[in-house]
Amino acid sequence: MMDSLTRFAMAQREVGLSAGEPPATRGYPPSVFSLLPKLLERAGAAETGSITGLYTVLVEGDDMNEPIADAARSILDGHIVLTRRLATAGHFPSIEVLDSISRVEPAITTAERRGHARELRRLMAAYRDARDLIEIGAYVRGANPLVDRALALLDVIDAFLRQDVTETVPSESSWNDLRMLVEASMQLAGAR
Repeated sequence: MMDSLTRFAMAQREVGLSAGEPPATRGYPPSVFSLLPKLLERAGAAETGSITGLYTVLVEGDDMNEPIADAARSILDGHIVLTRRLATAGHFPSIEVLDSISRVEPAITTAERRGHARELRRLMAAYRDARDLIEIGAYVRGANPLVDRALALLDVIDAFLRQDVTETVPSESSWNDLRMLVEASMQLAGAR
């Protein structure tokens, strides 16, 4: 059991610096970066079972290039990014979908489901890229069909991504909702 990778790294930084190690990346000595893989790779399949680990990394100012977050991302099979921006907007769970990745997705989902998830991410990315233009009123509908579809489905996408803390949704229901959302997007594409 551990509290967070950030606190582990900070504690090792103190130990390493006290032992005379030179500070390297943002003040963390090399021992921090050599211990992280040893700690994180303890989770996984073994001869008699497996261990799943959920590790937390706290970053200052949502800096996803912070060295501990960056090192953890390079080692782990995936990551879920939670953002203060979504939380303060009352969007829960406050998962930043476009910044969250799973390397095991191909092993645990079907090709059809991965296609649906990829299409949702495309819509969300198109909207994110055009958001500034949309907010100042400079975006002209018809300029980008993908952005137009994202705008048309913005409320549906937002509703799909939100869930109350007391609400439970079966996995099959979520996949079905995603399929329907993507089908609605395709119908909009066909209507143009």
